[in-house]
Amino acid sequence: MGGAPKGLSIIGGQRILDRLIDLSREAFGSPPLLVTDLPDARSWTSGPLRIAPDRRPGAATLGALYTAVLEAPAPVVVVAWDLPFLTTGLLVGLAEGLAQADVFLPESGSRHGVEPLCAAYGPAVAGPMEDAIGRGDLRAIAFHDRVRVGILSLEEVANFGNPAELFLNVNTPEDLERARTIAAARAREA
Repeated sequence: MGGAPKGLSIIGGQRILDRLIDLSREAFGSPPLLVTDLPDARSWTSGPLRIAPDRRPGAATLGALYTAVLEAPAPVVVVAWDLPFLTTGLLVGLAEGLAQADVFLPESGSRHGVEPLCAAYGPAVAGPMEDAIGRGDLRAIAFHDRVRVGILSLEEVANFGNPAELFLNVNTPEDLERARTIAAARAREA
């Protein structure tokens, strides 16, 4: 995206970040936490948004997940800020999955088969995450062998929307155009 903050992209007349703030309030009654080291993040919204600096800079996505787990006042549902089509139901479903797991992830058609950047994390994952970072294993799933992992099946995910759209990441200008096309088609159908 040429270095532009992806979450500030406008899709369907609304920035992705603003939509995620709204979803968080609908799902959990609280503003979300944004993990970032970008100095201008505070200026991105005047709405309710808590910002936390990455506690493990250089630890890639796992470092951001670790920060979210430590900074959240309770178990946390983590979402990448470039997912414009998430639903309140999916977020709530992920949070409910923590009743039987330490991390609860949706199954997807991605190359990994699950979506660690749209998942629920309980406090028990903090230590195993820190250990993985300490060993230099920065994969978002590097600690899964040390915690109880639950999976929301693809069939169950489909109850909340089309998985291909739910997990559409806006990583490229082509992805952004595809997302805008989907949003426009949804608006015509409404």
